Amino acid sequence: MLYLSTRGHPDRKHFCDILLEGLAPDGGLYLPERYPHIDDAALTRLRKAYHEQGYAELAFQILSLYIDDIPAADLKRLCEKTYTAEVFGTGEIVPLRHLEDGLWLEALSNGPTLAFKDMAMQLLGNLFEYELGRRGEQLNILGATSGDTGSAAEYAMRGKQGVRVFMTSPHGRMSAFQQAQMFSLQDENIHNLAIEGVFDDCQDIVKAVSNDLDFKRKYKIGTVNSINWARLLAQVVYYFAGYVQATETNDQKVSFTVPSGNFGNVCAGHVARSMGLPIARLVVATNENDVLDEFFRTGVYRVRGSADTHETSSPSMDISKASNFERFVFDLLGRDAARTKALFGDALSTQGRFDLSQDPHFADAATKYGFESGKSTHADRLATIRDTFQRHGVTIDTHTADGVKVAREHRGDASVPMIVLETALPIKFAETIVEALGHAPERPPKFAGIEDLPKRVQVMPADVRQVQAYIERHCQ
Repeated sequence: MLYLSTRGHPDRKHFCDILLEGLAPDGGLYLPERYPHIDDAALTRLRKAYHEQGYAELAFQILSLYIDDIPAADLKRLCEKTYTAEVFGTGEIVPLRHLEDGLWLEALSNGPTLAFKDMAMQLLGNLFEYELGRRGEQLNILGATSGDTGSAAEYAMRGKQGVRVFMTSPHGRMSAFQQAQMFSLQDENIHNLAIEGVFDDCQDIVKAVSNDLDFKRKYKIGTVNSINWARLLAQVVYYFAGYVQATETNDQKVSFTVPSGNFGNVCAGHVARSMGLPIARLVVATNENDVLDEFFRTGVYRVRGSADTHETSSPSMDISKASNFERFVFDLLGRDAARTKALFGDALSTQGRFDLSQDPHFADAATKYGFESGKSTHADRLATIRDTFQRHGVTIDTHTADGVKVAREHRGDASVPMIVLETALPIKFAETIVEALGHAPERPPKFAGIEDLPKRVQVMPADVRQVQAYIERHCQ
C-alpha cells in the first residue's frame, strides 16, 4: 500500500514514512492510492473479530489493510497495547447506547483525556515510539488544538522516548478544564504555546512550519493533527465498531452524525464508506462556525478570518478552515490532483473561497458519498442538553449536543439506525452544562481540582518565526 499527495507530488511513500512526515512536500495531504474493498465475507470476518476478540483485533485487521511496512505481529501487539479496558475504562472500548427511536450514541470519550481524540492519539503515541525506536531517531511534534487534540496528544506522548511535543492553542479560547488538562502537565518533553489568536491561526502556523522544508528536516518536525493520515486511519476503526454493534446482518445500513470542525472525524467515515461499509448517510453537524454546512448546502467553500470566527460554547469546533476537507474534495473531483491544488493551494490563498455549486461533481457529495449537513446554535445546544437529560437521564457535552440536534433533523427511515459520535464527556464544558441543567456534570475523581494545579505555558503572538525560534531553543 503506497500513499500519494492530494496535490500531485510524484513521490509514492509507505505508511511509516508518512507517519513521521505529516504534510506532503507540496503542501498536500496523504491518501492511499486506493481504498481497500471490504466485501460481504470480509465484513463478516470483521463483525466476528469485534464480537469474539474485541476492539483491538478489529483495529488490527483494518489497519493491516493499510500498513504493510510494520510486521503483522508488531502491529497486532501495538493494537493490543493501545485498546485496553485499563486505558479506556471498558472492554467494549466504544459501547453503543440507545438514546431514542432510531437514535444511538457511540461512546468515544472513555480514554485518558475524556475526548474522542484519545481513540487515535493513544495508538499514534505507540506507533511513534515504535517507529522512532526502530530507526534510532527523534521527532518534534508540532500541533494545533482547539481543545481536545492537544490534551489527547500530550497524554499520549508524555514520557515517550524520542518525542517532544510543541502544542499551539488559541489563548483564552478553550474551556478552563481543557486548558488545565494541557497546561498542568510538567513533563519535560511537553511544551504548550498559547497563541494570541484563534484556532485557525494555530493551524496556519503548523502548516507554515511544515511547508518550510529546510526547517522541517533540520528539526525533524512531525504532526499529530488529523492532517496526519495515521490518526485519521485509526478513527476509521470505530465506524466499523459502531456498525457491527448496531446491526445483525451485513445487508443492514446505518447513518452517522458527526460533530465536525476540521473535517477529520467525519472524513474517517468517508474512508470507511469508500471501503464498502454500509453507511447510508454521513451527516456533518456544525456550530455557528458553519463553513462546512454552507458548502454542503450551497457548493461554496468560504473560509472566515479570525475576526469572523465565532467563540462558542462548543469551542472544539470553532474552526473556519477545515484542513481535512481537502482529502474529501480530492475524492469528490475524481482524484484530480491539479484541480485540488488549484482550489486549496491557489484559490483559497488568494480569494479565501471556491465555488463548486455549478460543478456536476458537487451533486455527488450527497448522492454518491452520502453527505448531508446541519447547524446548531448556543440556544439549540442548551435545549438539546436539557431535553436529553430530562427525557433520558443522559448528560451530553456541548459538541455531542450539536450532533444530537442535527441528527434528529436528519433521522429519516427509522429502520436505519442513526449513530451520533460522542465528542467528549460533559465535565470538559461544565459552565454550559450548569447553564443548561442548573448543576455541574459528574467529574472523574482523577481530575479533582485540576484547574488549581500549577500551569506550564508560554503565551506568544501568532507569528511563525517566533514559534520556530522557540522550537530551536528547546531542541538544543
